[in-house]
Amino acid sequence: MEHPSYKTLRSDFEAVGEIEDRRSRFIAQLAHTESEDEAHAFIAVVRSRHHDARHNVPAWVLSDGRERCSDDGEPSRTAGMPILEVLHGAGLADVCCVVTRYFGGTLLGPGGLVRAYTAAAQIALTDAEKNNSLVEMRLVTRVMLSVPYTRYERIRHMVSDFGGKIVRSDFGAEVLLAMDFKSGEEMAFVDALKELGSGDLAPTVEAPRFDTF
Repeated sequence: MEHPSYKTLRSDFEAVGEIEDRRSRFIAQLAHTESEDEAHAFIAVVRSRHHDARHNVPAWVLSDGRERCSDDGEPSRTAGMPILEVLHGAGLADVCCVVTRYFGGTLLGPGGLVRAYTAAAQIALTDAEKNNSLVEMRLVTRVMLSVPYTRYERIRHMVSDFGGKIVRSDFGAEVLLAMDFKSGEEMAFVDALKELGSGDLAPTVEAPRFDTF
């Protein structure tokens, strides 16, 4: 079974890629952003950092499907869209990439601009890969279950057998387990609990969310 997933950048890392073409410098900066506000904030940081540049071209993609790009004064579809296509091609989401251009005095033409902005974004992506800063996010479902101590070991092994993992165990009068499964796989575990118990095992299945697994 295939699970929805995407890649994103670690929140503590900013990837950078730079090329030069006919004395124009293109500097790509790629960061993790989880909302439109965070994307705009990162764009503002880059524009402040490179306030003397001719263009600061942004593109961002969120995991909820929202995305946007701008050519920031470059000819239409020669700058922002190529960056966005690099993000799409890498399966990235919750990221923002801004490519800064310092104009070198020579016009590159539409084709040259597309190639330059694409290459800069790709180099930033390579920088992220080299630094092991890309993480895969999957659709994950959490199951909460309170079990008596007499059944704890049995349930613990069942979680592993059904492809899940225990992320938290709280030991009180009973053991409260928080377990994560790739979304869709938790139901087989829940069905197995019904067969194992006599109505005393009552799991709570939470709404799916994107997380590492």
